[in-house]
Order: sequence, then C-alpha cells, then structure tokens
Amino acid sequence: MDLDQLISLSPKVISQEIAGETVILDLQSECYFGLDAVGSRIWQLIREDASLRTIRDTLLEEYEVEEAQLLSDLEALLADARQRGLITLHRAPHTTDQTHN
Repeated sequence: MDLDQLISLSPKVISQEIAGETVILDLQSECYFGLDAVGSRIWQLIREDASLRTIRDTLLEEYEVEEAQLLSDLEALLADARQRGLITLHRAPHTTDQTHN
C-alpha cells in the first residue's frame, strides 16, 4: 500500500453519520452501504482529504491495534470501496522547489 496516496470520494456518493455509524448512498447505483465506528472514522478522515499515511497515523494513535492488522483492514476497506466506485486513489502531486540563481 502506497501511504503517500490521497483518496477522493466519488461525487456520486453522499453519506450521513447516524448513531456513530455511517450510511453511504451511491446515487448512481442507488445502493446503500454501512460502516461501523472504525469505518466511520476512516470515512471522516477521507472527507478531510487525509492521505493514507495520515489515516494510518491517526488510527494508530486512536485505537489499540497492531500496525500490520490496521494496514490489512484499511487496505481491504479501501479496495472494497474502490471496487464499488465510492472512492478513487491517486498520487499526491509532487511539488518541487526550483530556485534559480
């Protein structure tokens, strides 16, 4: 998993937090999806434009979990969301400081 990737939500997806869980509606397929509390936290971080690295670091601070297990679970959740068209993963733009003398 490339931790420098950013995640973008599909513009055809809306979500709402209800009682600590998140309900996601894919407007294109008209399918609903539900996320538990941890999945909801990941979704919240995605909505805040966090990189995978930031999401990993935040979850390691907030939950008692081994990093390998966290990465495995995160990768599975993101792969499923990506396959369903709910998110896209992309490389963060690299900015180079080109100072000319």
